[in-house]
Amino acid sequence: MDQYLDVKTPWHLWVVGILSLAWNAFGANDYIQTQMGNVAYYETMLEGIDATPEQALAYFQSYPAWMDAAWAVGVWGAVLGSLLLLLRSRFAVLVFALSLLGLAVTTVYQLVQGQPEWAQGTTTTIITVVIWSIATFLLIYAGSMRSKGVLR
Repeated sequence: MDQYLDVKTPWHLWVVGILSLAWNAFGANDYIQTQMGNVAYYETMLEGIDATPEQALAYFQSYPAWMDAAWAVGVWGAVLGSLLLLLRSRFAVLVFALSLLGLAVTTVYQLVQGQPEWAQGTTTTIITVVIWSIATFLLIYAGSMRSKGVLR
């Protein structure tokens, strides 16, 4: 335990932690708005897309319970991982890994089950790649900080 007392927190941990918390808060908001059936939220999200808010909500609300659970693990795990990173907890690594597992389950489900035509396209692909890239980076970063003794 004494070995961690003299390990200084690098400045980039605060930057990564705060930015990741802000980023993951967007995902949490999206999850909450969908679970609450907020049509007004989807009206703004679907501008320029050939779908109604009701169609989008119906699609997301048609997920089976286990899929909703995987989505929740992915979203809330990412938020908790960001908080644990800021608290310099070694558990950030485990929680980010669980979050990535939740993301993997939701991605595979969407690929196997198929998405409505309005949810397919370049924008959706770019968003998916960005989400995967950030989630993977956060897991690798947290693992690196743990191995350097920054996370205790």
